[in-house]
Amino acid sequence: MSANFEELDYRPTPIGALSLRRRRDPKLGVDVFEIKLGDEFLMSSLFTASEIALARLGLAALEGEGLEIAVGGLGLGYTAKAVLEDKRVGSLVVIDMLQAVIDWHQEGLVPLGPELTADPRCRFVHGDFYALAASDGGFDPDRPGRKFDAVLLDIDHSPDFLLDPANAAFYGQEGLTRLAAHLRPGGVFGLWSNDRPDEAFTARLAEVFAGARAETVTFDNPFQDKPFTQTVYLATAHGA
Repeated sequence: MSANFEELDYRPTPIGALSLRRRRDPKLGVDVFEIKLGDEFLMSSLFTASEIALARLGLAALEGEGLEIAVGGLGLGYTAKAVLEDKRVGSLVVIDMLQAVIDWHQEGLVPLGPELTADPRCRFVHGDFYALAASDGGFDPDRPGRKFDAVLLDIDHSPDFLLDPANAAFYGQEGLTRLAAHLRPGGVFGLWSNDRPDEAFTARLAEVFAGARAETVTFDNPFQDKPFTQTVYLATAHGA
């Protein structure tokens, strides 16, 4: 491996070959960390604005202290870090189905790993977010039936562009209804999407939740030298 490129880990998984890479970008003068699944890029440390916005927008809609948050999808840890930056957060459970991703953080192979693992409020759960969302037990195996103030999801590319076709049921009315059951009254569901807002999906959220909206997040793409827009969907659970 050259000093400008290094494959830090490579593992087969049930949904394809997973790799963690570090490369030096000579134009920007920074080290870039990337996660790939097969030939697809899952995440890059160059593009984190919307992952951070997912946490900040979701938590901005909440009141009170000691907030209990669940995040689906660990990735490079930017959503989790943004959650923990909010001092009102009392606990964070991060669910990821890929043990390798959890290992990378616990072993310090990714930049945010040491910070996340050192925070006593943060705990990683190895599990299938979508299966847990459909279950009665929910997202915390240590506390079955636990309800959260917010559930923030960043796994699939969008509600229509899925990493695994089996995830499709989650985005329908029944799947969203099951997800809502794991929220406290007035709790927030936040969803990251790589695409622009989909009015049909926002309407589907509004059928299940008390309110729903789509927030766009636009940032500069240094490779294309132009702005790029992604979406954060936000939905509020019905009150007591």
